[in-house]
Amino acid sequence: MSKRATTLFRELLYSQDILELPGVYDAFSAKIAEKAGFNAITMGGYQVSASLLGEPDVGYLTLTEMTFVLKKICDAVKVPVLADADTGYGNFMNVRRMVKEYEDAGAAAIFIEDQEWPKRCGHMEGKRLISVEEHCMKIKAASESKRDPDLVIMARTDARAVSGLEDAIYRATEYAKAGADMLFVEAPQSIEEMKYIVSSLKPLGKPLLANMIEKGKTPLLTSKELQDMGFAAVAFPVCAIYSAAKTFTAVFETIKKDGSTKNISDKMSSFEEFNSLIGLPKYLEIEKKYRK
Repeated sequence: MSKRATTLFRELLYSQDILELPGVYDAFSAKIAEKAGFNAITMGGYQVSASLLGEPDVGYLTLTEMTFVLKKICDAVKVPVLADADTGYGNFMNVRRMVKEYEDAGAAAIFIEDQEWPKRCGHMEGKRLISVEEHCMKIKAASESKRDPDLVIMARTDARAVSGLEDAIYRATEYAKAGADMLFVEAPQSIEEMKYIVSSLKPLGKPLLANMIEKGKTPLLTSKELQDMGFAAVAFPVCAIYSAAKTFTAVFETIKKDGSTKNISDKMSSFEEFNSLIGLPKYLEIEKKYRK
């Protein structure tokens, strides 16, 4: 019998090597990440908001929309998925419902942040925080309402940019006491701050996540550097959507300019490559079986 995704995710968190989590935003990007050999992936609201709504990450997404995308991703791959639940979409009672919906969709892990709703991307300006006590209630509600004991609840704090690093450390510590299985201090602004986060929080015995956003507020380090620093997992939450934006722009501009894709076809998958990537050969074999 194969392991549950939740159990596998926990094992990967506590393994010797840092857990690399490429960010995905739909079933197709999830399939590509899985085929690249990653053991787990993460779904983030920043990318989903851009791909599903064509809007920035400023709190427009609903629980229903996020659950829909999450289920499609979990159905498409066999690797565990760490799912962004924003602020939990309400108070602690809404968090209880969110956990049920995300569990039903197939999430192996869920993270909840301590911003006011509507929230903002962690590397944007203008964030506001709820109280420590209120977020502790959300973490407690999430931890107590999960049906699968191995489901990982990660607490994220955005306090670094609002009230300073010391408050971020304090908040993360309180969230661990409230039942968080994993901790994430968003947007530290130097290597020294990242080391301080690890030295302050690692004694709590909770795996720590680092977030690598290209040209964001946090220094861009390698997985090996982060592992040596003491982080258990690293997310690359926006790499897929940034790559897609750059490629789409180049292709569409070329078509507009040349009236053809001939001069940029080397940047695109071929017909055969794409069909193979999406799994067409498997479906053709299934068709053959039934046609016989």
